[in-house]
Amino acid sequence: MRISRTVLPALTAAGAAVLLLAPLTAAAAAASLTATFAQTSVWGSGYGAEFAVTNRGDAAASGWVVEFDLPAGSAVSSSWDSTRTSTGQHHRFANASWNGAVAAGATVRFGFNVSGTGVPVNCTVNGLPCAGGPAPSSPPSTPPSSPPSSPPSSPPSSPPPSGSIVDVSTAAQLEAALAAARPGQTIRLAPGVYDGSFIGTTPGTAAAPITVTGPRTAVLTNPASAGSGPSCPVPTPGWDPGYGFWLAGAPYWRLSGFTVANAKKGVVVDDSPHVTLDGLYVHHIGDEGVHFRRSSSDGVLRGSTIEYTGTAQPAYGEGVYLGSANSNWACHGNTGGVDRSDRVQVLDNHIGPYVAAEHIDVKEGTLGGVIRGNTFDGRGIAGQNSADSWVDVKGTGYLIQGNTGTFAPPGTFANGYETHNPVAGSGCGNVWRDNRSDLGGAGRYAVNVTSTSKCAGNLNVVYSSNSVTNATGGLTNISVTSG
Repeated sequence: MRISRTVLPALTAAGAAVLLLAPLTAAAAAASLTATFAQTSVWGSGYGAEFAVTNRGDAAASGWVVEFDLPAGSAVSSSWDSTRTSTGQHHRFANASWNGAVAAGATVRFGFNVSGTGVPVNCTVNGLPCAGGPAPSSPPSTPPSSPPSSPPSSPPSSPPPSGSIVDVSTAAQLEAALAAARPGQTIRLAPGVYDGSFIGTTPGTAAAPITVTGPRTAVLTNPASAGSGPSCPVPTPGWDPGYGFWLAGAPYWRLSGFTVANAKKGVVVDDSPHVTLDGLYVHHIGDEGVHFRRSSSDGVLRGSTIEYTGTAQPAYGEGVYLGSANSNWACHGNTGGVDRSDRVQVLDNHIGPYVAAEHIDVKEGTLGGVIRGNTFDGRGIAGQNSADSWVDVKGTGYLIQGNTGTFAPPGTFANGYETHNPVAGSGCGNVWRDNRSDLGGAGRYAVNVTSTSKCAGNLNVVYSSNSVTNATGGLTNISVTSG
């Protein structure tokens, strides 16, 4: 509406006061900085990384300081585009003379190299959490004139996260969201490092799964177990098993997009059928990367990258572990005394390099899975505990199709794929089709079948559509089937 000049003089004194005071009530423009960590390169003994410092406020920032801690055994070895000071495991990066000003909406970056595999924790930017958040409230300038007549009641505890979508940006928020998760809910991770014990125990449903999703720059870490737990792992108050992410009795979950690193074990799925792991990045793990265990049937691992496993125990550094060895069925054999993690599909993943044990270890007692479209990089296979192949199939009735495997030093390599028969009927009835294998001049067979007599009536089948190069033996040690 246009106000004519003749109306302005008619404004009352009170109206004029309102006009004068209104600008004073607007919020002052201010900078609001976040800092996002990302690894830019990885090698056997360390990695390169950067922080992106972004101003999400509505005024320019005149300077920034990013601080974080690294776990023992890891240290910053060099840095650039910042001024760095380090005290023990604590590292402080202040802006250089040319990149301190950050306009509203703009981003500046600084980089560094780390010796060791630990990733940053306890990150702050200008004293606030790197993921963003308000500053602590200032205390009152003067104490109250007299004490209250009665002690104040305890503040109410924060309500559990609710709503169909729950956004989290700290480890504490993620732990709370997982504890309060309900069917149909999606938990979204902001970029940043989450160091803690992350476990889901609430069942989803087929119609309403529970989803945890985030970008690759959302990094979950859990480098060491703590407390005392049972000999057969089950969720126990006060005990942290050191898993990067643990699902226990939690069917119909979906984990998507984020990173799990610097943990004793990567992702462990216990007694949780119909779980989908999609697009995860799992690396620098002490033991195995991903484990479907305790009859976690009908799961899917898809489009994920798994590398640098077995950093603490190479003999237990499988990339993907399906089921349990029969020696562990007393713990994990919850279906008729057997770990029936059946029909798990491992699809279109990139596994290796520096997966210290098998890229996929298929245990006896499991049935009917699919291993298709994966890429295996055999560099770094340690050869410990007879782990000297990309895939060891002790399960029954698996389809292994359309995978590509390579091997090059360093490492110990015997065959591309192997079968074994630790219990009656295991390691039988498996089918290989359309796989391409480069054994690097070290491996004997693309597919080595340990026994045919133990699979009488349910033989393993290797089709002629498979191919092999640089083998000391050939495609397989059994008769090839046309097709």
